[in-house]
Parts: sequence; structure tokens; C-alpha cells
Amino acid sequence: MKNYPWFKQYPDGIPHKIDADDYSSLADLLDRGFKKFANSPAMENMGKVLSYQELETQVNHMASYFQHETTLEKGDRIAIQMPNLLQYPIAMFAALKCGLVVVNINPLYTASEMKHQINDAGAKAILIVENFAFNLEKILSDTPIELIITTQVGDVLGGLKKTIVNFVVKRIKKMVPSFSLPSAISFNDAIKLGKQKHFRQIEIDGEDLAFLQYTGGTTGVAKGAMLTHRNLVANLQQVSGWLEVMLEEGKEIVITALPLYHIFALTSNCFTMFKYGAHNVLITNPRDMPAFIKDMSKHQFTVITGVNTLFNGLLNQEAFAKLDFSKLKVAIGGGMAVQKAVAEKWAAVTGSFLAEGYGLTETSPVLTVNPLNGNHRIGTIGVPMPSTEIKLIAEDGTEVGFDEPGELYAKGPQIMKGYWNRPEETKHVMEGEWFKSGDIATMDSDGFIRIVDRKKEMILVSGFNVYPNEIEDTLAAHPKVLEVGAIGVPSKRSNEAVKVFIVKKDNSLTEEEIKTYARENLTAYKCPKHVEFCDELPKSNVGKILRRILKENDAKTNTYD
Repeated sequence: MKNYPWFKQYPDGIPHKIDADDYSSLADLLDRGFKKFANSPAMENMGKVLSYQELETQVNHMASYFQHETTLEKGDRIAIQMPNLLQYPIAMFAALKCGLVVVNINPLYTASEMKHQINDAGAKAILIVENFAFNLEKILSDTPIELIITTQVGDVLGGLKKTIVNFVVKRIKKMVPSFSLPSAISFNDAIKLGKQKHFRQIEIDGEDLAFLQYTGGTTGVAKGAMLTHRNLVANLQQVSGWLEVMLEEGKEIVITALPLYHIFALTSNCFTMFKYGAHNVLITNPRDMPAFIKDMSKHQFTVITGVNTLFNGLLNQEAFAKLDFSKLKVAIGGGMAVQKAVAEKWAAVTGSFLAEGYGLTETSPVLTVNPLNGNHRIGTIGVPMPSTEIKLIAEDGTEVGFDEPGELYAKGPQIMKGYWNRPEETKHVMEGEWFKSGDIATMDSDGFIRIVDRKKEMILVSGFNVYPNEIEDTLAAHPKVLEVGAIGVPSKRSNEAVKVFIVKKDNSLTEEEIKTYARENLTAYKCPKHVEFCDELPKSNVGKILRRILKENDAKTNTYD
């Protein structure tokens, strides 16, 4: 391996190495944090605050329920499908303490998307917020699910507030489509049952699986990245090692608007901030910008994470500029490229640095980040995290020189164990201990890395991976579609948007029919924003649709917002 700059002189403010075994597991992290910060505020949502001690009590009740009232055993998979609510950390922490493997499911998934993930993971149990239970009802008989726990949005708020919130969500806003899951138990009833018995701590090893975190990987259908307790511990140690120049234990307030089911928020907001004993403010619906900013106004927050679209959205709200940023230490951008204009405007409005990092689901996720000591470079993804090695590899397998493009390879304790039940897919992305990201990058002589292109053809919409194969397979099932090709096109709002090129089977097919069909079968961010009809699609000599040609030709003739 070449002698890259950070091995000579690592940037000030980031340690060379971390101890990935300082915590034996995430359960160990939780137990130590609960004890150390017992009387400090831990999690807040909709005005309800749980101290670390109160959170531990709820977690142990749920863990006791899993242990004594169900057939769940260590290693079994449990799906959790909900937005940022207090029920999420309670159930997720309880599952980890029981040695269960958590399978995070996007609550906006369609029934077919849910079915694939549940079946692929072999999930035996699911905790789902009632707003999305109607989709579970559609597929339940075709899944291995044995235990269903349902919850209403306000269930942990308590008292009159719980009753009001649940009534408004269900009866006034009508956000809960009717469903029938007669075998389900409610979240609060599960807590009550667990409260009657004592949770017995079990032994959990760092190499035990903690999460099956689903991603499209380099291509195709979603597959589960096997993330161990040690993977997550390593990455939270790496992130906290980077943050330690700024943060103080027990004194931080973090705004968590990104969903905890996303690997970025899971590691950076949930586990890393737990280690610091931070007060974590969970935002359930950040798309409601006025309400989101109102929540922010109630706290002198010190840390916020987000994706470029979130930061840009906030900056375009007049009320945001009126917030008190005097305590804000750092904003962390990931999930998609942070645009230079957004980073500069953020600094001007808030007086704080918007630090861009880089990572993937398969890497738990953070691999690189900009230093916090002022030595940051907008437009780059910074330098490697502690105990992380990066190399850039040319097509011929050799390492490239400075400022030359190559595929980004990474090695470190945060790299996944592999893809769940997909050894061939694992071989495709692993070369010994090195993970092949599929992203093309360059590195300057100071060791700062810049992503210049994606080798894989995924489309990045507001920080979420969208895979052309899935879009094409879905739309190809439309009776009036002959052929379809999908690409990503530029979007100021979401970084990229989906565009599809369609060859009609029936000339009566319209753009609106395509978009309606997509909305019925795909999550909103996967739906095409642009539709173009054509007589034929470019293909290779074996009939493969050449998306690269579609993209090149489109760029010559079209511009977007």
C-alpha cells in the first residue's frame, strides 16, 4: 500500500486509532451509559423527555417481555418499522440486550418491498407503528412473522397527551388506514407484561450480529449487510474520536431529524451520542418544516446531523435564521454530497461548520470525514476515520497517484461481515479485508478525498439509494410498457431524481399512467419525476440496456431545475 499523507502526519483533531473492543458489545455500551448518565435527559420526542434511568427501565421491561413472554431467542431477527418515536430506541435497545438481530424497515415501504425484506431476513417478529399496519396485513400470510407488536404514535407520551395525540392522528388527520391483525399485541401491553418479570442479562459477543441493515449494495435488489456489535462499536468509537475535540460528556443536545432506521443516524446520532450522554431530540416528521423549526427553537442544541436537502430546506425557511445558534458546535452532513452553496450559506446563517463525511451501509457507515480543527475542505469527504485505511484502485488493479481517479477501497473494524445469505454478492464487493465501494474518488497530496463519480449506477435521492433495476422491473410489469430504462438526473432539491425512458407497447400510454403506477408500487422517493417516451433504447450486442448512453444523450439535450 502506498504511503498516503495521513500516515505521515494525521490531521490535528483526529486520533490515529480507536479501541474497537473498549465495549464488548452494544449491550455493554448501553448498560454503562444508563448507569453513568442515569439522571440526565436521554431521549425526547413531542415534548416527552425520558432520562437515561427512565429509558433503561422501559428497555428492561421490553427486554423482559421478549425473554419471558415470547419464543424469541438469541440470533432471531426482529423487524422494526417506524419513524423517529421513543418506541424505537426502547424496542431496539431491548432487542440488542436480548441478542436479537434488528432489521430496520423504512416505514414508507410498499407491501411488496416489506415482504421482500422480511422474507429475506427471515424475521420472526415485527414492531410496527399502526399507520403502516395495513400493508403488513396484506403480506403477513406470506412471511415467517410469528409475533406482531403494534404501537400508536403517542403511546409513550403518557397521560392526556397520549390520548390526544393518538386521537388526532387516527380520527382527525386520518393517518391510520384500517387494518386487522388479531394476533398482535400492543406496545404498552408488552411493556406491562415485561414489567412483571426480571430481565436476565445474556452473554453477547462483539462478533454476534446486531443488525441486518438493508441496502442495494452495488446493484440490484436490496440485501442485508451483516453488521456485528463490534462493527457498530468500532464506528461509534471512530465518530466519537473525531468529535472529542468539541464535545463534552453530559452536556450536548443533538437534533435527530434523520430517521434512526437509516445507518447514518443510527450510528452517529443514536449510539455515538448515547456514549456522550447527550440529550437526543427525536424529530418525527422533519418534512413539516414549521413544526420542525418550532421544536428546534425550544433547545439550545449543540449538534445536528442531516443530508444536503434537509439543510437546504431549513435554510430556505425564514424562521430558521431566527433560531439561537450560540451553542451550536457542529453540523454533520452525510448520505449524499453536501453542495458548496449550502455549506457556505449554512456557515453564514449559523456561524458553524457543516462537516461533510462519507460512508456506506456496509461500513457501519462512516469511512471518512473532514477534521473539526478548521482544517476542513468544502467539496471533499475529508480524510479516513481512525483505524481506517483507504486506497484508490485503477481498472488494472494498481493504486493510483495523487489527483488521479480510482475506485475507493476501505479496510477497518467497521466493515460488514458480508451480505446475509448471499456469499456470491459478498465476494463481489470484498477483496480480502478490503471493501470495494464502487465509488470513484481522487485524493490530493494532503490526503483529502473527493468523490468524482459512481462506478455503480445507483441513483441518490435525498440520501437514499435508488437502484435502476428495481425501477425497471416494477414499471416493466405495466401492461402498456414494452421496455424501460432508468437513470438519475440532476435535481437541486434532492441531489438526483429518477428519470425513465419508456418504449410503449400500447400507444395510449401516458406519463400520468406511469407515475400513478409507480406511486402504487414504489416508495415515493423511488418514483420517477421525469418520463420520456422513445422508439427504442440503446442496447449492447447481447441486448443489455445501456444506461450510460441514455445518461450521456439526455445530458446533451435536457437541463433540469
